[in-house]
Amino acid sequence: MFDLDEILKSRRDTRHFMNVEVPDVVIEKALQAGYWAPSVGLTDATKYYLIKSAEIKKAIKELFLDYDKKAINLTDNEQQKTQYQALKLEAIEEAPLGLVICYDRSVLNNFTIGTVGSNEAIKFSAVCAAQNIWLSLTEQGYSMGWVSILNYYEFKELLGLPENIEPLGYFCVGKPATNYDNQPMLQQLNWKQKTEIPSVEEISILHKKDSKIKLVGNKIEKAISTEFEEALQFKIDNKTKPTGSLGVLEILAKQIATVFQTLEPKITKPNIIVFAADHGIANHGVSAYPQDVTRQMITNFLEGGAAINVFCKQHNIQLSIVDSGVNYDFSTNSNLISAKIAKGTQSFLHGAAMSATELDLCFAKGSEIVNAIAKTGSNCIGFGEMGIGNTSTASVLMSVILGLPIEDCVGKGTGVDDEKLLFKNEILRRAIGNYKGSDDLNSKLVYFGGFEIIQMAGGMLEAYNNNMLILVDGFICSIAFLIAFKNNPEIIKNAIFCHQSAEQAHIKLLNYLNARAILQLDLRLGEGTGCAIAFPIIQSAVEFLNEMASFESAGVSQN
Repeated sequence: MFDLDEILKSRRDTRHFMNVEVPDVVIEKALQAGYWAPSVGLTDATKYYLIKSAEIKKAIKELFLDYDKKAINLTDNEQQKTQYQALKLEAIEEAPLGLVICYDRSVLNNFTIGTVGSNEAIKFSAVCAAQNIWLSLTEQGYSMGWVSILNYYEFKELLGLPENIEPLGYFCVGKPATNYDNQPMLQQLNWKQKTEIPSVEEISILHKKDSKIKLVGNKIEKAISTEFEEALQFKIDNKTKPTGSLGVLEILAKQIATVFQTLEPKITKPNIIVFAADHGIANHGVSAYPQDVTRQMITNFLEGGAAINVFCKQHNIQLSIVDSGVNYDFSTNSNLISAKIAKGTQSFLHGAAMSATELDLCFAKGSEIVNAIAKTGSNCIGFGEMGIGNTSTASVLMSVILGLPIEDCVGKGTGVDDEKLLFKNEILRRAIGNYKGSDDLNSKLVYFGGFEIIQMAGGMLEAYNNNMLILVDGFICSIAFLIAFKNNPEIIKNAIFCHQSAEQAHIKLLNYLNARAILQLDLRLGEGTGCAIAFPIIQSAVEFLNEMASFESAGVSQN
C-alpha cells in the first residue's frame, strides 16, 4: 500500500505489459474510482467499454499503425524512430485488457445544470475519471497506457459506438513490465526532461478590453480617376476583337483592374477557405443528412478526397480548412485552422443560436484568418462552407434581414425531398415566429446565425480592407456576403459571384445585391466548389487584358 504522493509520482503511461490477466476485482475497483471523479452537473456522461477480444485488439492495432506512420515521420532522428516503434507497437495486443473511456454528448440535450454554459466540461469530467482509474490501478500494482493516435471516426465504427459517444482514446490495462527507471518514458529516452516543479504564476492585474469588436476596419478609399477609367476602357476596347465581344470577361477585367488600380493586374497566391460548423437547428430534422457528416467531411477535406480538393489542385489554388464550430474534437492538425467558437450553435427554434460575445468573436476570428492569408501575399480569396443544417440557417437569415417570407428563402439544400421541404418550411416559420428580439442586424445574427457564416462575413470584410478580390460561392456564402454588405456596402466593388446556386432563393439574393453570377451549373454542394470552377474564367479575364494584342501592336485595322 502506497501513500497518495507515492501513487501520484509512480503513475506511468505504460507501453509494455506482462502476460498476466487483470482480475475482475482490480478493474471493478478502478472503475469505481473513475465513477467518483467529478461529473459536471451530475450528468454521469462518462461511459466505459471493456475489450478482451484478440480480434478486436488486432483491428485496433492495425488502425493505430496506419496513423502511427504519420507520427513516426515527424522526426528525422532514426534512433528516436526505432525507439518509438519498439515502445508503442506492441502494447495494444500485449495488454490483457483494453478499456475505452468515452463521454456521452447526448446528456447535453437534458440541460442539466452546468452543461449549458460549459459543454466542454463533460469531456473534462471523463478525463478526470481516466486519471482516477490510472491512480487506482497504480495503487493496486497495475497500470494503463493511453493510445490517442487513431482515426476516431473509424475507431468508433470499428467498435460500433453510437454517434453521440465520443472516446478519449484506447487504454491498455495490465501489469507493467517495466517501471521506466522511475521516469516518464520520454525523459528516460532523453527526448525531453520534465520540469522539476510546476509552473505557477499569480495574475494580479485585470486586463480589460473593449466590449465591442469593430466589424469594419479603416475603409480603403477608392477614388477612381476619370483618366484611369478612360485608359482602362480604351485598353479593353482596343484589343483585337469587336467591342464587347468577350462579354462577361470584359466586365471582370474592368472590375479586377479597378480593384487593383492598375492596367496590368495580376492574381497572386489565390486561396479558398472552407469554414465549417454545426447547427443546433439540424437536430430538428431539417436536413437529409445527420450532423456527424460535417465532421466526416472535414476529415475528407484534410485527406484530400473532396470535390474542393480536386478542383483546387486542378487550378493550383491554395486550400484552407477552418473549424469554426464543428461538434467534434479534432486532433491537432497543421492543415486545420482551429477557430472553434463552440461545438455547434444552439437550436434557434426556441432560443438564441449564440451569445453576443460569440458573435463578436466570430467576426474577429474570420478577420484574423483572412488577414493572415493576406500577409502571405495573396490578393484573391474565395469563401466556401460546410455544415449540416446551414441552408436552414442561411434561409432564416435571408428572411429576417430582407423581410421576405420564409417560403421565398427556403430551398432543398443537399438532398431534401419535397416532403422534407414542407417540414423544413414549417420548422423555420415557427422559429421566426418565436423571435421576440429587436430589429437591429446584430440581434438577428445572435439569434439565428451560424458560426461559419458569421466568420465568413468577418473574413470578407477583412478581405476588402486588404483590397483583395472576394470570390463568393453559392447561396450560403452569399448570405455571409449579405451580412458583410450590410456592414459596409462598398465591399460589393471587390466581390465576384462565382455561380448561381440551384437553391431557388439565390437568384433573389443576387438580384437584391444587383449582382450577376459567372456560372449557372445547378451546383448545390458548397465547399467553395463554385469559386474553384470559376477561377479559370476569372484568370482568363486577367490574361486577355494583359496578353492580348491591341489593334496597333498587331497591325490590324479597326475599320
